[in-house]
Amino acid sequence: MEEMKEEYDFTKAKKNPYAKKLRQQVTINLDSSVIDYFKEMSTSSGIPYQTLINLYLSDCVKSHRQLNISWQ
Repeated sequence: MEEMKEEYDFTKAKKNPYAKKLRQQVTINLDSSVIDYFKEMSTSSGIPYQTLINLYLSDCVKSHRQLNISWQ
């Protein structure tokens, strides 16, 4: 196994062209009950709550889930 070098030369390094498509940081306002729900799920599953929220939303996108909203 190679040992760690004191210095590395990144002058010829290229940025990952897919890096921006992987994740994007956003600010979103969620009800505290929603956050509590996912944090509780996080405790029982061992998966970080933000990852769980992303997994759930990704599933909604993949299944083209539509909201059924009716105003009363």
